[in-house]
Amino acid sequence: NVNFALLSRCPDVEPVFEALLWPGSALPEPERVESVTALVAELIRSGERSERLSVRLQALIWDQCVPLLKTMSKQEPQSRQLLPAVCALLGLCVGQSSADKSLQVLLKNGIKLFLDTYGKAENHEFDFERCIEVMAVLLSSQRISESPSLALWSLSCTLSSIKRLSEAQASKVIVRLWFTSLKSSSEERRVDVLQHVWEDLLSWHEREDFAAVTAQALLCLTALSDHLFSTWGQKTPIKDQNCRLKPDPRESRAFFRVIQAGLQHRDGVSRKRALYLLKRCVTLSEELDAAVGVSEPGEFGLCLFRWIPEQKSVLREFWEDYALLLETLEENQIHVVRPVLNRLDVLVERTAAGAEGGRPVHPSWLLCVYQRMFHSENKAVMKEGVDHLLELRLFQQPGFASASSQFVVGPFMEVLTESSLYHRWESLRGDAGLVSLNVECVVTVMFGALCPGLVLVQLFWRLGSQHWCAVPLLFLSQALSRLSPCPLLTVDGLQVLREALRCTMITHQVLLRGATQCFLLHSTLCLMDVSAVSLDEVFGFLVLFRAEESLCRGSALWRELCDWLLANEGRFSSAEASTTSTLERISAHSSSRLKAFLTVLACSDQTDSIPDPGEAELLARALLLSVDLEWSRKEERKPDDDRLDQLLCPLLDVLRRLSTSVYLPLCKTDKSLQLMLRLLQLLGGCSEAGKENEDEAAAALTRLLLGAVEPVHEFILRRLSGELQELCDVDRAGLYLSVLRELVRTYSAVPSYLSNLQKNFVSRLAVNCMRILSRPPEQVQRAVSMATLALLCELAQQGLLAPKSDAVRTLCSLADLFYTSSSSSSSLQCFNQPLLKPSASDSRSDDSPVLRDWGRVAARFIRDQWTCLSFLQKVGVPVSPAETTSATEAFQAALEAVSLLPSDLVLPVLDFMSSSLPQVVLYDEALCVEAVGVSWKLVQALSTNAHDFWPALEAFVRLAFHRSVLELADSQSPKLTASIRQVARELVELSQAKSGVMNVLIQHCCQTWLPSDPNKHTDAAIQSAINHLDILAEACVYGPVFRRDQRLIQEVQTYVEQLGESCAANAVVSSENRDDQFPRLCALAFLSRLEPSDGLQRRLMEELVQRLLRKDEEISKSKVRYYSNSMHHRVKNRVWQSLLLLLPRLRPEFVVRCVLVPVCEAGFCSNQASVKYLIEWALILILHQNPSHIRHLWDCFSTEQEKTKTSICTFLSVLVHLDVLLPQLDDKVRYVCGRGRNRSQLGVDVNVKMCLCDFGASLFHPLQNLLAVLKFVNPLDFF
Repeated sequence: NVNFALLSRCPDVEPVFEALLWPGSALPEPERVESVTALVAELIRSGERSERLSVRLQALIWDQCVPLLKTMSKQEPQSRQLLPAVCALLGLCVGQSSADKSLQVLLKNGIKLFLDTYGKAENHEFDFERCIEVMAVLLSSQRISESPSLALWSLSCTLSSIKRLSEAQASKVIVRLWFTSLKSSSEERRVDVLQHVWEDLLSWHEREDFAAVTAQALLCLTALSDHLFSTWGQKTPIKDQNCRLKPDPRESRAFFRVIQAGLQHRDGVSRKRALYLLKRCVTLSEELDAAVGVSEPGEFGLCLFRWIPEQKSVLREFWEDYALLLETLEENQIHVVRPVLNRLDVLVERTAAGAEGGRPVHPSWLLCVYQRMFHSENKAVMKEGVDHLLELRLFQQPGFASASSQFVVGPFMEVLTESSLYHRWESLRGDAGLVSLNVECVVTVMFGALCPGLVLVQLFWRLGSQHWCAVPLLFLSQALSRLSPCPLLTVDGLQVLREALRCTMITHQVLLRGATQCFLLHSTLCLMDVSAVSLDEVFGFLVLFRAEESLCRGSALWRELCDWLLANEGRFSSAEASTTSTLERISAHSSSRLKAFLTVLACSDQTDSIPDPGEAELLARALLLSVDLEWSRKEERKPDDDRLDQLLCPLLDVLRRLSTSVYLPLCKTDKSLQLMLRLLQLLGGCSEAGKENEDEAAAALTRLLLGAVEPVHEFILRRLSGELQELCDVDRAGLYLSVLRELVRTYSAVPSYLSNLQKNFVSRLAVNCMRILSRPPEQVQRAVSMATLALLCELAQQGLLAPKSDAVRTLCSLADLFYTSSSSSSSLQCFNQPLLKPSASDSRSDDSPVLRDWGRVAARFIRDQWTCLSFLQKVGVPVSPAETTSATEAFQAALEAVSLLPSDLVLPVLDFMSSSLPQVVLYDEALCVEAVGVSWKLVQALSTNAHDFWPALEAFVRLAFHRSVLELADSQSPKLTASIRQVARELVELSQAKSGVMNVLIQHCCQTWLPSDPNKHTDAAIQSAINHLDILAEACVYGPVFRRDQRLIQEVQTYVEQLGESCAANAVVSSENRDDQFPRLCALAFLSRLEPSDGLQRRLMEELVQRLLRKDEEISKSKVRYYSNSMHHRVKNRVWQSLLLLLPRLRPEFVVRCVLVPVCEAGFCSNQASVKYLIEWALILILHQNPSHIRHLWDCFSTEQEKTKTSICTFLSVLVHLDVLLPQLDDKVRYVCGRGRNRSQLGVDVNVKMCLCDFGASLFHPLQNLLAVLKFVNPLDFF
């Protein structure tokens, strides 16, 4: 050839080499490198094996190729074309080089640079791709492949790096390096390489079972699958069994763990790789037709993969169905998935077969399918999977239940947190969904088939460790409450459940949270191991169940708890040694806890803050339970039994000595009052829940505490009359006032107590506080005195004090604090008096929390002032002169207070503004507009705070929609009326997102427009309704379209309410009147009370009808999509419902003039069936009341046929009722046969013409025509 000819004519090839070589720093052309490669190849082919050739090859490697590769990485465009030529030259030189150590050094340096390139982001001499190409050249060298240690070392390095590479980079490593190494290795060496890779990948997955590890392992195993399965798939017999390729994938449990993890992977490519490997295993097993089975340790001899030749056809069908189902689930569309779900039933049957130890398929494969369905992006597919799993009967088999227990408490619990599973798909409103019912069955069966102690703790841990929405947690708790009693829960279980109660449910809706607490407490009582827990731990756990949500005294749950305590009395573990139990009564234990609680060192600091109320809460619960337990021992109780007195003796002793023992430790008095307060509150909660009937124990306990009320009153009177001077006393004053409020609420029905309260206590306390406020004392005393007066005013406003009592007369003198008469016509008012922050030198506690939060104390001080002012305003005591100027100043001060105070403290201010608004509204429009705007912004800011939002909204509605404001005409106050209309529109918008807002507005307006007392009806009120007709019209059609999650909450609330007294939350949590139907009911009730004989009320109805007809017309003309469940459809439906109610109450002449034609035009519009039905009845009702105008009906049929194909059925339906309309006509033949009239308006002609019309495939139109013909024939025969 040409190269050989040139070489033969060159006596010395050195000049040729020198001419072709390039400088180390230069970048040659690819052709030049290819020429060198051709020259070297020709030298090798010519048979030259001299030392000089070896030297030349080494020089080419180290002096030409390596420097060139380093240079190439910095010059990207040319290097990509040059790389193949350089690698070819390097490969040729390496293959013929005899310097093994040099080759090893080159390979190790290449691998080192490869690892460095991956580990750092900046550019290196060898970037990733060049490292791969160079290493591939080196690994393909026969000399390196013949060195086992070097080959395995390089393989280990790439294995360690591939675990952190991206998928694209890992693919390049596998193809260029691993495949090259396998291809260049001998058969025996190939086995070693595969074994090394196999063991490394599987051990990596076992150590780090993460999704990313699974994906990378599947990538590698799929790429190597041909090598792994090739020898085992050979048809030629193998003489020596030891020559078979190891490992056999089918014999590896870890391999199938990787496959199962891949089948459940979130990534679709990883799932397809796992399914591919599984298919390869099944195909190989079928070809070899040999038994395969590896026992799964600890799972009753079951195997992850088993192939039994005798069951070959069954197993083949199983795995075919299995693969088909998994492939179909990739589609994510329920209409595609549902037809193959019957294959899942087949898989279940075959998995259940052979339960006597010869099970052909491990249950974990079935769980992989369910896990795949749980991860589906389509919620319908996920729900199908959950429903199917919940209906499995395999849970009744101990083997399957054991294999799936971790799946149930793991992935299954995770998917059950999805709220969309619990929607009523086929059940009625108020019923539990199918999912919730099946959850109960599964939990019950699972706990019956297993030793459930560990499973229960794991399940409770799930409740507290992940986020649960209210609905899933409710139904799971209900399922747990159905378990049979079994001693499983110990201290650890209670601790785990405590976390769930404290953290998981904190943001749930109140009723659902209360119901969940009821179910969980019932479950705990059934599952608690009383011998392993102490009474202190039980009472500490019970504190988490709130009295205002679930565990209220007198409820069914409380009685169940009492029965449980009575049944297990004496079996609880002692506090000292948990392994033994104590036989003491629960009452004795509570008594000892009470003594320890009230034991305080006499030397304790008198200026400490009040103790933590948590311990008082715990002890109050324990004492009430002990009281009920002792009262229930009727057979042991004697008529003169004083057990309650003995039980509460330590508390009563302290309370009776409060007013006489001046040297009682302050901490002791605080604790006694905290406990008394909580006892009274818990007893009061029982009566509020409607359980006060014949509660002898509560009555006895109340009588006992009544004996200590007088000393408590004297103590509170002394302390609030100037003794509280320290910063820590601000919180202490709050405790005293709370006790006083609860005492008045509890004993106001006791004549002797109420008499002493009104004649003595309130007057003295009020006088002392007013004296303190009238002089400049300490700031703490001022704050305490104003808070005390505010409480007394609240009690008087609530009607707990007689209006003409000495107490109320004394409180009326509060006006002197805010206004002092003078000779001037207008005096400055003492409103919004500030409370200065105490200086650090005046306080013993410079770092006191009260001092740091003094702004809150000052805000309460202003709030308390307005509480007193609101009381004075309502009882008729003037807090300002009658002059308009001073009334405006007071209103301006209230507006300033709204701007100053936090949102949760403004209620008294809004009440004052509402009461004083009539004096200002006609004289200072701008001030009223500003007040409405500021108050509305405040309410909007509270929309996410349900506790403060609703009271603030009600107060705002009373202010902004006050009767004096609603009765204003536009000419009197145009800016204020415009502002009110704007606020009304924004309220309606807010009501679309927040249920209950419209309820507050429309209820207040209807009561204002038409009071329940007929003597208070005025024309001005009705005129105000006409002025604000938009509110009434919106109420008639109100009804937001709730999101699915909002509807679900409402449905489950209804379900809980229908449980009745069996769920204690229903007796404790007050029902909220925020139904979305309430505004419509309120509006329609208002309309039904209107008198058509009254001209103004008749005008209101007529204008409302016209407004509703215009709303229907606007919707019909809009281009918004109109479907059966759309907002437009709902509004139209409600419009016509309201019109049907109003039509009988309207004047006939108004109906004919303003209603009949719009109704006929509405019949031509494209409406849903329910709206058409209402329009038909409206037309029938109008024609029945005004039969002489039936010609309008015939006119409807004379419209062009093409425009009426979809709407003519409305008028045909009216014709069907002709037998109702005709008796009202004086001249029936004239109106039916058209004697002397235009033929286009004749009833018979019209009906016959309609019978001949072509309405396409619709059969309803001809049927309606035939019915109408019959209606015509009968009257005509009569004539």
